[in-house]
Amino acid sequence: MNSGTLNYGDQTIDYSIMRSKNLDKKILIHVYPNGQVDVEIPRTSTESEVRQAVKKRARWIMKQLKVGVDARAHVLPREYVSGETHFYLGRRYQLKIHETNAEPSSVKLVGGHILITLRVRDRAAVKNRLQKWYKERAIDYLSRRLALIAGELLWLDDVPSLKLVSMQKQWGSCSPTGAINLSPDLIKAPRDCVDYVIAHALCHLREHNHSKNYYALLDTCYPNWRVTKSRLDAMAELILAG
Repeated sequence: MNSGTLNYGDQTIDYSIMRSKNLDKKILIHVYPNGQVDVEIPRTSTESEVRQAVKKRARWIMKQLKVGVDARAHVLPREYVSGETHFYLGRRYQLKIHETNAEPSSVKLVGGHILITLRVRDRAAVKNRLQKWYKERAIDYLSRRLALIAGELLWLDDVPSLKLVSMQKQWGSCSPTGAINLSPDLIKAPRDCVDYVIAHALCHLREHNHSKNYYALLDTCYPNWRVTKSRLDAMAELILAG
């Protein structure tokens, strides 16, 4: 029982099923911006119980799916102008650009804003300055999380080195030399998603493929990884737009 389908009026709800050892009786339903529906269930749940839970919340699911469709309709390339929103650790911040003759330029989080102060206000200058800030933040935050998570893994002798690498299809990886490669864009994702990506990469230091042993290790290191991965996958388009 890995997936299911429920007809709701003239529409269809397709959903994936994930068993969780952390759930006792309650069935959880997650609807993501990309239209993915995940049903997280206790190990003892039957197919009938799962279907009944989805049926009971079908109206809510359809409403959330519509919200996702509306949101994706507005996923446009970034223009790097004041008022536009950008992600940092999973939260949206409104860009605020302040032009000044003073040096040097700066980027600060002020309330719900990313405040950029710089001399040149054209799109390219704003984009370059913001990307530099993201990279600085990524080096600091990701390094600290890597050290903390690696330090909790008894089978690791040392904290591996970290390298920021722009990637097209991955958030992170493990190099043949044992270094951890992470995308600088990961700093835009929620904190739990950051930890999942780091744990995923670290597990490859012990298990070098996606075997059953690898996933058993990941289950031990990050028990809720399936739900977190689904959340990150669903947010990727919004996070990386532009």
